[in-house]
Amino acid sequence: MRVQGDPLRPGGLPHLVALVAAALVYAGCKSAPAPQATTIGWRPLGTWSGRGNEQTDSFNIETGQWRIKWEARNETAPGAGRLRIEVHSSVSGRPLGEAVEHTGIGHDIAYVNEDPRLFHLVIESSNEDWSVSVEEGVVGVPEGRQ
Repeated sequence: MRVQGDPLRPGGLPHLVALVAAALVYAGCKSAPAPQATTIGWRPLGTWSGRGNEQTDSFNIETGQWRIKWEARNETAPGAGRLRIEVHSSVSGRPLGEAVEHTGIGHDIAYVNEDPRLFHLVIESSNEDWSVSVEEGVVGVPEGRQ
């Protein structure tokens, strides 16, 4: 006895092939889920200000991506101000590199890419006031876009 559409019986295989082909075409027509828009945000870790030299408190960087926002102002004489910011490992104390070397008044952002660990900054300044902020880069999905 032959059961119509039975793929194991003669004449039933074309029907099965047609069903599988239709399923594949249908699956291929589905749109892929839209990727979530990610962005980098900046988490504040510390802010310092002063005049003259200073070593900051230690701060922990977990992602390895961070930035230093700095400003130099109130020079005693035009062009006499100097600001230098050096990044140090708080684990070993050794200097890892110079982030800022600036003469005069100004402001900018210095980006740092170092392995995650504890850091501190050594700030050298003469003839001007300064302010420094450290922010860590974090990747996430903006609220309302999830």
